[in-house]
Amino acid sequence: MAFVHGKNTVITLGGDDLSAYTNNSELTRSADSHDVTTYGNDAHVFEGGLKNGTATMSGIYDNTADTGPRAVVEPLVGTVVELVRQPEGAGSGLPQDTVQVLVTNYVETNPVADMVTWSAELQLSGTIDTTPQV
Repeated sequence: MAFVHGKNTVITLGGDDLSAYTNNSELTRSADSHDVTTYGNDAHVFEGGLKNGTATMSGIYDNTADTGPRAVVEPLVGTVVELVRQPEGAGSGLPQDTVQVLVTNYVETNPVADMVTWSAELQLSGTIDTTPQV
């Protein structure tokens, strides 16, 4: 097993590569939990249900008119687009997650003594395709 540095992560949203503007991303997978406990049990019994998940991405704001985060992400709020995340970078055989996501919000943060940052929250819509890169 080898440790993997996050600096090589590649992330695209709606076909646009946002890697150069992103310094943090997260893909959370979850599932519904259903209590199926019946009489006579001394503890809860659970079954899994539908899978669910969210993704977040954030980074340093860049005002590049065509490719910066505001130009790419802000118009996508409220729409479903493809998210591709390559946590070990691009390359044959490396892991890749591809999923449709609903872009639920885009935020710009302007601290007085630091760089402007941006973030986006995404709701997964459907199953994640975890096929390695070819």
